Amino acid sequence: MNRCETKKVKVGNITIGGSNHVVIQSMCNIKTSKVDEVVAQIKELEEAGCELIRVSVLDMYDAKAIKDIVERIDIPLVADIHYDYRLALQAMESGAQKIRLNPGNLRTEEQIVAVINKAKEKNVAIRIGVNSGSINPEYVKANGGKVDVPLMLRSLDEYIKIFEDHNFTNLVLALKSSDALQTLEAYRAASKKYSYPLHIGVTETSYKDIGLIRSCVALVPLLLEGIGNTMRISLSDDPVEEIKACKRLLHEVGLYNNFPTLISCPTCGRTKGPIIELCRQIDEVLLKYNKEIKVAIMGCVVNGIGEGKGADIGFACNTYDLFTVFEKGQVKGTVTTKEVIPYLENYLKNR
Repeated sequence: MNRCETKKVKVGNITIGGSNHVVIQSMCNIKTSKVDEVVAQIKELEEAGCELIRVSVLDMYDAKAIKDIVERIDIPLVADIHYDYRLALQAMESGAQKIRLNPGNLRTEEQIVAVINKAKEKNVAIRIGVNSGSINPEYVKANGGKVDVPLMLRSLDEYIKIFEDHNFTNLVLALKSSDALQTLEAYRAASKKYSYPLHIGVTETSYKDIGLIRSCVALVPLLLEGIGNTMRISLSDDPVEEIKACKRLLHEVGLYNNFPTLISCPTCGRTKGPIIELCRQIDEVLLKYNKEIKVAIMGCVVNGIGEGKGADIGFACNTYDLFTVFEKGQVKGTVTTKEVIPYLENYLKNR
């Protein structure tokens, strides 16, 4: 798939933009000054596949805690800054490799320039993160109380100009909204207008399937159009679920290899086995392996083997306690329900 070519931005040991892959990121949901807890969460996210982690910086305790955190993790850290530019300065002094600034609440040019100078000194990247919910109130009032894409772009334009006027172009851009269609429109416009890499995502998406569907409405078209250099699927959930969702989505659009695919039937009156529970168990097993493999779990042999023939390995229910095992549509034998998971794990280990 062709990707939209952008400027390359170095963040720690990764490069965002250019022809590089879409970088997966998430955000800690623990106060940053709780160093041990934050490090433990980041380690778990690293293991799940997170490549870039953001932490909130509410006060100087958080900003100073970054020093201890970056010494104990293996992925670059982004400091999320709102209102107080001094927190950005301390976060960079503490070792943050990237800063996120919100044009909606940090608007004094003198303060922005101080951040720019420190970023130059420390070779830190900066994400300009426009959020539809935090546009300059004066702009919103002048626009009849409406926040639209042109207003979001205006906010971004003015901020970018400050950085470029001070010879700073180590930028990543974001234009997020909780409205998926507005987000889609904003990023399409930004991709045509700017050469900087884009961090894509829908903000405040909610939880479970609500957040996943809302995110997919915007992110799938963007990714298929080659737009987006780093992404987060924001969910009201454990951040590990965000990483899983990112990997699955990128895999489904052909942008993430070495990831398993699980197919299963929706079940019907012919189903005699515990397909739904087995789906959950198989999914947990597959996520332990970074392998390009397709696994099928089907409710019956009437259509199951034929419909699942594209799977590397599959299981189709014969009776409540007996499954036919097949590989690429070819029957290999039978196993009991309790044997399905051990059989699959052994297959994965030896593949």
